Amino acid sequence: MARGQARGTVRRRLERPRERMLEAAMEAIAEYGPAEMTMAELARRLGTSGGHVLYYFGSKDQVLLETLRWSEEKHVPGRAALLAAGGSATDRIPAFVELYLPEGAADPRWLLWVHVWGRTLAVPELRDTQVELDLAWHRDLVALLEQGMRAGEFAPVDPEDFSVRLRAMLDGFSTQIVIGVPGVTREGSIAHATAYARQALLPPPA
Repeated sequence: MARGQARGTVRRRLERPRERMLEAAMEAIAEYGPAEMTMAELARRLGTSGGHVLYYFGSKDQVLLETLRWSEEKHVPGRAALLAAGGSATDRIPAFVELYLPEGAADPRWLLWVHVWGRTLAVPELRDTQVELDLAWHRDLVALLEQGMRAGEFAPVDPEDFSVRLRAMLDGFSTQIVIGVPGVTREGSIAHATAYARQALLPPPA
């Protein structure tokens, strides 16, 4: 390949520099994990220099932070559609759980979550972003619970407290799924969380 062609290829690949870098970061995380992903490896995947990556993000922690935010943004339309779907709120609880949980062991989105949790004491900005992203899930679950209570499907619980409890359960299942704990599966976790929610939200007999 001629020198000019090589430069042209890099320009085409970095036409959307931030988006392309985040895509490459997610690919590297899926292959190596967040801790082992290096700026040099990310630059190699992009066909550019480590300095070019640092120009956009400043540090590896910032790359991981932005990659987590980017991956979470992809779930916003699914949650919005779930809230707008209408129909039985009871039947939509499993769909919310499915959106929340990892796709399976080594799911890069959840590898990022586990890594961020482990880094929050050292990097306050990671903690702040984690809280912000958690709050988005919390608000949507609260909205779904309120829909169910208005329709008389759910017992009159405190939706804020219930969201904290259910999401803590889902975080526990998610961590075990993503690190591959034997016997913990996505399907089983969906069933356990859904059964808990339905039992806890069962309205009293008329």
